[in-house]
Amino acid sequence: MTASFGCDRIRAAVLAAWTASPARFREDANAEEDFALGGYRDRLIVELAQNAADAAFRAGVPGVLRLSLQGDVLTAANTGAPLDATGVEGLSTLRVSGKRDEAGAAGRFGVGFAAVVSVCDEPAIGSRETGAVRWSRAETTAAVAEIPALAAELAGRSGHVPLLRLPLDAPPLDVPEGFDTLVRLPLRDQGVVTVVRRLLAETSPALLLGLPALEAIEIELDGTVRTVVADGWHVVSESGEFTAEEVAALFADRPTEERARPYWSLRWAVPVTGTGEPGPLPAAVPPVVHAPTPSDEPLDLPALLIASFPMATDRRHVAKGPLADFLVERVADAYVKLLRELPRTSKLLDLVPSLMGKGELDARIRRAVLARLPETPLLPALSAPAPAVHTPSFAEAEVYEPDAEWQVEHPAREPEGDGWVVAGREAAVIPSASGELLAAVADFVPGLLPAGWPARHPAMVALGVRKVELADVVDLLSGEAVEVREPSWWRALYSVLPVDDPESLGALPVPLTDGRVVRGPRGTLILTDGGADLDLTPLGLRIVHPEAADPALLRLGAAEATPRTVLEDPLTKAAVAQSLDNPDPEPVARAVLSLVEASGLVPGEAPWLAELALRGTDGELYPAGELMLADGALAGLLEPGTHLGVAAAELTETYGSRVLAAAGVLDGFAVVHESDVLLDQDDCDHDLDGEDDWLDHVLDLLPELAVPPLVAEFLAVRDLELVADWPAALALLTRPPLRAALHPLRVDGVEVPSYTAWWLANHPVLDGRKPLELRLPGADPLLHGLYADAPTGLDEAALSMLGVRTTLPELLASHGGPEELLELMADPSITVDRAQLRALWIALGAVDPSRVAPPSQVRAVLGGSIVVAAAEDAVVVEAPDLLQLVTDRPLVLAPYDLAESLSELLDLPLAGELTSGEVTSQGEAREVPPAVRSLLTGAPETYVEHEKLLVDGVECAWRFFEGAVHCTGVDGLARGLAWATGQWNDRLAVAALLRDPDAVPLLLAEADLS
Repeated sequence: MTASFGCDRIRAAVLAAWTASPARFREDANAEEDFALGGYRDRLIVELAQNAADAAFRAGVPGVLRLSLQGDVLTAANTGAPLDATGVEGLSTLRVSGKRDEAGAAGRFGVGFAAVVSVCDEPAIGSRETGAVRWSRAETTAAVAEIPALAAELAGRSGHVPLLRLPLDAPPLDVPEGFDTLVRLPLRDQGVVTVVRRLLAETSPALLLGLPALEAIEIELDGTVRTVVADGWHVVSESGEFTAEEVAALFADRPTEERARPYWSLRWAVPVTGTGEPGPLPAAVPPVVHAPTPSDEPLDLPALLIASFPMATDRRHVAKGPLADFLVERVADAYVKLLRELPRTSKLLDLVPSLMGKGELDARIRRAVLARLPETPLLPALSAPAPAVHTPSFAEAEVYEPDAEWQVEHPAREPEGDGWVVAGREAAVIPSASGELLAAVADFVPGLLPAGWPARHPAMVALGVRKVELADVVDLLSGEAVEVREPSWWRALYSVLPVDDPESLGALPVPLTDGRVVRGPRGTLILTDGGADLDLTPLGLRIVHPEAADPALLRLGAAEATPRTVLEDPLTKAAVAQSLDNPDPEPVARAVLSLVEASGLVPGEAPWLAELALRGTDGELYPAGELMLADGALAGLLEPGTHLGVAAAELTETYGSRVLAAAGVLDGFAVVHESDVLLDQDDCDHDLDGEDDWLDHVLDLLPELAVPPLVAEFLAVRDLELVADWPAALALLTRPPLRAALHPLRVDGVEVPSYTAWWLANHPVLDGRKPLELRLPGADPLLHGLYADAPTGLDEAALSMLGVRTTLPELLASHGGPEELLELMADPSITVDRAQLRALWIALGAVDPSRVAPPSQVRAVLGGSIVVAAAEDAVVVEAPDLLQLVTDRPLVLAPYDLAESLSELLDLPLAGELTSGEVTSQGEAREVPPAVRSLLTGAPETYVEHEKLLVDGVECAWRFFEGAVHCTGVDGLARGLAWATGQWNDRLAVAALLRDPDAVPLLLAEADLS
């Protein structure tokens, strides 16, 4: 069965209009092209679905659309009202919709079908009952070409004509069974086929949600059928009809046909999981506003919005104006309603928008939503909210503010079951809190959210949720409600606290055994069996109630109250430090000494106990560190009348010497032991005898530093200046543990003497002599006579640490050692033989002159004798032929290669600096015997023989001058040749050769044996 659609009438009317006005032809062609290539590009599937939805809506039947791509032909079959003449007229015109009076129809503008122009030149549409109609670009072109008035326009458009203006009757189309209407689109080329395949693949449930009359879309592609439905979505829909007054106000800037449709509608949809919680939008759903089909307005919210926004002429953007403003507010109301209908889980937070949008419309919607959400009861609370306190949110700077009527309709709190549902402004969250902790403190934190609500989610800020830190929770645990809590309740609370955050829990209330509740676990003690019988009341300690004692308190700063930990408690230390000023110090002393006894403390473990006030035998109070045990080692070593006292007999009888010594009473020497000490006058001040002098000595040994050097461990023996019996004292000082105080310190890579070793080295503690004045018995023979032998009875290592000299190299390497040696060598009371003197000068020749101040006197050789001479008279001899010229002066004699070093070290002249050494007599050249030349490598062929050799007017035996050997006699020649060839040690052999050539083999053999 077919019906007449009036195609001939429409064609005739259109052609007549074009003939009468070629501009009308041009206008129609431009308009169709604009819609097809502009506002409706890539909208083919959307527009086909919209037409199908409208057909189902008019017929009141479930809408189903089947899209099938077979080769290069796309067909769209749909259920619903068939094609009629009005529909054909609407399809063949632009912006003249036949649905303008249909409330609920998706098509409103009369241009949607123009989308087929972008893909097809021969579209056709037909219904099973009413027949079919088609359009043809080729036939339209031919019809236009027959009109002379349009020839110029046709040529100017390169033959392009408006495709959809001239409908043609068509034979019936093969509408599939179960469908009512079919659109057939032969696609223009393979490029269009590719685009259509993409559009079919992108078809998503969002299209159905925007077209409620359409229940399903079946997509047949490559032999398979995919059915798109809108299942698994939570949807909130709102709609309404405008009054005449509202139309006048809101539609003043809208076209006439829009004003004839005074309806509005919107829909929010979000995909939900099996539990009803919101999930992310499918990737196929474009993140844009649908109006009702997808626009180009971005919407970066995790929900789909379909709303009847007024659209601009390009059909892709929302038109600004009062109607759009009105719908923005309704959209925000509906979004809040959507959130309220979803399950109250933390997934709601993902739907709370941030302030920044991806476009102007997106931002306006967000601002409107954010202005409502902080006052909307969305969040489940474990406890009732506190009285409302307005906390501005970051959205309140925007123009929208919910009116009073809206706030009345949307109360900020409401009861729900055993809990509450509260607005964000009245909610609170504790970051990283466990469910057990939240349950424990819910009574103290109004509007507290349950576990599972992430405190650091950005939505918490947008909702105005108070972030209650752990320290804030602790502050809330106060007042009468806390004071009456049983200790067991506190223990239950402690067990669920995050003890890895001790700083936040620093003021946590803790119940004590005396009924008090103190702030902060630090400083409290948890008693154990070891301290149960001790009377610690005089110490003012804070003991945790046993029913509140939980291991968590230990991690938060409480201490187990073993005797040792009680001793380390700050209150115990304070009691000890103040005991001398305490009007009744004995109870404190008894408590502390009982702790020392129970803890098994050993001497030196708690040096601060030396401040404990104890009675002496004279009845006076002393710090424990200034009392001696009556039978202790120290008591017999010191001079009488010192500032130290002796512990009272009753203390020794009650606690014993071990406990008193552990409490600081002196059995032996007192020791200063401190870590990380800066070597300056402020930090290194321990009230030790001569400590400042020791510090100056150490700093002299160190290189210049920008900051004071650091000693990692400072260990020193006290009261050395009080010793009377040094043999007995040294026996203690050189044995462990006091021996450790003698070891050198290492400071910035330099080894320096410890205070104790330095003090002992510089005081007469070894048979009335300073250790620095003694040498180890049987030590380096070169030190013999310079130092006396140290007494026996102490091991060599101890004597060495005390400063007793060991070897000449160690002496010279020590600070001030070279100067000390020069001073001893210049001491007339000390005897030094010639071999020893030569060895000492050799050793001194290797010393850096910058380390030594030149001496005023030196040990030298004069006329074969060893003398102590004034330095200004002495000379260093650098060559043997110059000896003859300075025999009248004290000579510093050493191997000639050390002469310059010794001259600089001693600030003495060289012999060559005191005489010119010029040969002033005349001699005759002589040949050097061949035998001598064979013995001396590089020997000259001649020498100058003088009857009487004069050098600087002084008669000499030989002189090597200006490259020639001058001499008188055999011995002079031998010495001159040996010196000239650098073979000085062979001078005697050369002399023997010159006297008796036959004796040379024997001399050479003897030399080989040496």
